[in-house]
Amino acid sequence: MRDNRERLKDILEAIDGIEKYANRGKQVFEQDELIQIWIIHHLQIIGEASAAMSQSFIANYPEIPWQDMSDFRNVLVHEYFRVDTEIVWNVVVR
Repeated sequence: MRDNRERLKDILEAIDGIEKYANRGKQVFEQDELIQIWIIHHLQIIGEASAAMSQSFIANYPEIPWQDMSDFRNVLVHEYFRVDTEIVWNVVVR
């Protein structure tokens, strides 16, 4: 079983993965389906890792939107037909 430290590492690696292609800009993101999928996949990793953090860890960092990250992951995975790339891009840049 993965611990909080490993999950944080997963989140940081996913952020690095997102930044790798997000740095190319919104226009490239909008035009390249593979980059969209890459970024969405890494957002899913962030949401999955966030959802798996221990409750005591989450309680120590209430300023981090743990539930929002997990909820967004659920939309990306289970409601993929509703995914709006504009919203995805806004999440990435914010």
